[in-house]
Amino acid sequence: VQLQASGGGLAQPGGSLRLSCVASGFTLDNYAIGWFRQAPGKEREGVSCISSTDTIAHYADSVKGRFTISRDNAKNTVYLQMNSLKPEDTALYSCATLIREPYLYCSGPGDYWGKGTQVTVSS
Repeated sequence: VQLQASGGGLAQPGGSLRLSCVASGFTLDNYAIGWFRQAPGKEREGVSCISSTDTIAHYADSVKGRFTISRDNAKNTVYLQMNSLKPEDTALYSCATLIREPYLYCSGPGDYWGKGTQVTVSS
């Protein structure tokens, strides 16, 4: 039972990356999912989250208008499309199930927390 984030890499400022969060050993359908990131020397930050029904999504102010979260329950996968990347987006990105549905805001991580993928934005 695990989550695995992938899709990170090196991107230039203004570029794009799409991260994937794939579940194995369990079904994502019943879970709200969040993306988190942590840069060296900084605290972990919630980036975005999506409800289990794909009807509610929230974004941190720092990424609003640039990042889009989506899910494909048939593929047991949640995505994070990142556009207009900035150097300050550089971090280790991880995905996790959330402890509750994000009716008003993204809650903290719950039972399952995936190994992250590194995103580096640099020219």
